[in-house]
Amino acid sequence: MKKLFLIAGILVFALGASAQITRATLQATGLTCAMCSNAINKALEKVPFVESVRSDIKNSAFNIVFRNGSTVDMDALKEAVEGAGFSVGSLQITGNFSEQQLSADHHFRVGNLNFHFLGAEGKLISGEQTFTILDKDFVTAKEYKKLKASTRHTCYEAGTAGACCISEGIAEGERVYHVRI
Repeated sequence: MKKLFLIAGILVFALGASAQITRATLQATGLTCAMCSNAINKALEKVPFVESVRSDIKNSAFNIVFRNGSTVDMDALKEAVEGAGFSVGSLQITGNFSEQQLSADHHFRVGNLNFHFLGAEGKLISGEQTFTILDKDFVTAKEYKKLKASTRHTCYEAGTAGACCISEGIAEGERVYHVRI
């Protein structure tokens, strides 16, 4: 029995170590000056899993590096930006992956995050990869409306596990981020 627990623990560690989200690029909307950028920068720096933030004022973007081994929460980034009085226009996340073959509407867990890949059938992700979060409040309202009309997955609108996600082992009601490569 002890050997079984040891083997299970090693497998969980190995699978978790095969992928890690390392950084993100967040583009904010509603910025009009350097003070706006500074407000968002300060808000993002207060997020516990954020190691550093570098502003790109010209593009209203923020390059965020996550603390190694920390629990990342994309909704916390969104809340920090909204708490500073702005909105997220786009969020791209970058991570390191080890030979992951994607199928139609593939679900993939990285640490504490569940990802539902849209339009990635047949792609192989390996090494450093960047994804765009497509969920509500992570894209413009116009883009969200267009994406919502193009999918029948109830999890896209809800942002939580639906029938398609549960069939892949994600618990009902668990947060799912929809992404595109």
